Amino acid sequence: MFDFSLGEMLVVALVALVVLGPERLPKAARFAGLWVRRARAQWHSVRTELEQELASEELKRSLQDTKNAITETDRQLQGQLQQTQTQLHALASLPPNAAEHTAVNIAVNAAANAEPPAGVAPLAAERDPQHD
Repeated sequence: MFDFSLGEMLVVALVALVVLGPERLPKAARFAGLWVRRARAQWHSVRTELEQELASEELKRSLQDTKNAITETDRQLQGQLQQTQTQLHALASLPPNAAEHTAVNIAVNAAANAEPPAGVAPLAAERDPQHD
């Protein structure tokens, strides 16, 4: 905490012995030790409180980020739900045979636009001739 060398501490002790005398020096040393302990305890208390406050702020920030991510995901899901409902209403308004044909076309188009699963090579017709 303080940068005192051994020589400087000996000089301070010698001056204290001369100024206070041998009778009052032990009492003064105890008093100084008490105040040093109190100062260290106070410093420790302030440091601990500051660390707790910083941890609390970090938790609040993390919670807000998670809340924002959940809100964004909910918004995306609501958009996809709206699209699906629109498609279902469109299919329901078609004649029975046309609805089956359209549902198959939608499924085929969705499969064609989907990315292949990881580790599965694309079909020969889908391969990029420049990559081969």
